[in-house]
Amino acid sequence: MKTMTCKQLGGACGHTFSANTFDEIAMMVSKHAREMVQRGDAAHIEAMNEMRNSMTSQEAMDAWMEEKRNAFNSSPDDKG
Repeated sequence: MKTMTCKQLGGACGHTFSANTFDEIAMMVSKHAREMVQRGDAAHIEAMNEMRNSMTSQEAMDAWMEEKRNAFNSSPDDKG
């Protein structure tokens, strides 16, 4: 299991998420980000807008996902 923050995964805060796979943690942070945007959280709205603006093509989106996947895979396993 690995733990990363919202900010490490492209978000805006220090909320932590723990998962066994990148796909699991990506779903968690995505849900969190949507909830925060729905609440009107300015920092998360800004982070989401920046992410949308940087994803101008499928290649850009794939590269961003690969960068985050590599960050997850290279982060240390949680001490248990």
